[in-house]
Amino acid sequence: MKIRRLVVVTGLLVSSAILAAAQTPPPAGQGQRARRGQMTPEQREAVARQAYEEEAAKPRPIAALDSVWIEELTYLEVRDAMKAGKTTALVFAGSTEQNGPYLAGAKHQYAIRLAAEAIARKLGDALVAPVIPLEAGNPDNRYLEWGSLYLTADTFRAVVRDVATSLKSQGFRHIVLMGDSGGNTAGMRAVAEELGAAWGGAATIHHIPEYYNWTSRGGVRQFVLDNGIPEKINSDGIHDEYGLTAVMMAYDPATVRYDERRAAGKLTINGVSIADQGAVVAMGRKIVEFRASVAVEAIRKARGR
Repeated sequence: MKIRRLVVVTGLLVSSAILAAAQTPPPAGQGQRARRGQMTPEQREAVARQAYEEEAAKPRPIAALDSVWIEELTYLEVRDAMKAGKTTALVFAGSTEQNGPYLAGAKHQYAIRLAAEAIARKLGDALVAPVIPLEAGNPDNRYLEWGSLYLTADTFRAVVRDVATSLKSQGFRHIVLMGDSGGNTAGMRAVAEELGAAWGGAATIHHIPEYYNWTSRGGVRQFVLDNGIPEKINSDGIHDEYGLTAVMMAYDPATVRYDERRAAGKLTINGVSIADQGAVVAMGRKIVEFRASVAVEAIRKARGR
């Protein structure tokens, strides 16, 4: 008898719990999602548009940060910067790779942090997207050197394509692609051609090869020589050169292991001393300024000023 009563009581408790759950309102958001599931596509579009327009009209509650980096800004700061005329988005790609025994693998990203800031400030109407830190290469290489990471060519193009499309979707009028490593060039050029044709004037997209100007005629290597640095390129046989080291030292001397090299008596690259830290940093800043000026001129020409 006791067992039967226990079963009956348990059944009543379970039934009560189920009934209470059915009568309890769903957590915030779940009811709205359920209702959206019952809407027509047109109704869902109307709801999304209304929410977007409300966000567009929302006042920013605090003063804006003075930054050109999208990742450092709040969404309201990005919105208001665009309203103020910053409708060009700069997309940079670097690389994470073997850079010799002294330079950190993120060499290109450090160079981009300096150059992108200078380019955006010079343009005056641009923001910088988060840097793509990997280039196209062979990730399946069984002899891949330590610290090197690559995307397949298709994956790299897909990443660039999606980043550029995201920027277009939120209202940027000009998307500018720049690669800081040789493995970026073909993919960025291909994406610019593909999306330029697909967008049909809704926004413009440009690949700026002039930014990657280390070895071209009148490029960084010539600039270094013209500034009195008698470097013998590749004479050390490592993936490094004075111009790269100088730019990285301008960012942070630790990225070239300056103190460790000094302790080991290794403060030279390709026959050039980097012992005078102040002079090398100053040269690095001059290189950044040179690259930024070249890129800005090319960007203005590409987008018609």
